[in-house]
Amino acid sequence: MAAMGGVIFGYDAGISGGVTSMEPFLKEFFPEVYQKMKEHRERSNYCLFDSQLLTAFTSSLYVAGLLTSFFASYITGAFGRKPSIIAGGAAFLAGSVLGGAASNVYMLLLGRLLLGVGVGFANQSVPLYLSEMAPPRHRGAIRKLWEQACLEFTW
Repeated sequence: MAAMGGVIFGYDAGISGGVTSMEPFLKEFFPEVYQKMKEHRERSNYCLFDSQLLTAFTSSLYVAGLLTSFFASYITGAFGRKPSIIAGGAAFLAGSVLGGAASNVYMLLLGRLLLGVGVGFANQSVPLYLSEMAPPRHRGAIRKLWEQACLEFTW
């Protein structure tokens, strides 16, 4: 559970971070950025990737994740942890499929929004699930060890 919760958090950094600089991707979905990149090879990419649409592609996952995490706790409280995690995983899966099958930038953005919904649910429900899965005698043990280490540390 902990590994899967962590996987979807790191998925975006590993995939979208690399794919946004790939020439075939830019040529297909962001041709104006691709054209700038081809014309100005000596300039920094920070100047070339100045596109509102590309910025929307990158940030849509984070905005959707932030907004979803605000109301995911209510859904978790009403339906439980497991259904909340399953809903987040289903949204993430749907976003991955839609992003992989995207034929235009709007499908790509919708896929990113669904990925963000999945990340928002996981951000709220996976740590809760993990903390409640621990045997009662071990709950809070890391916090207690941290407090003890801080008290023993001399400045």
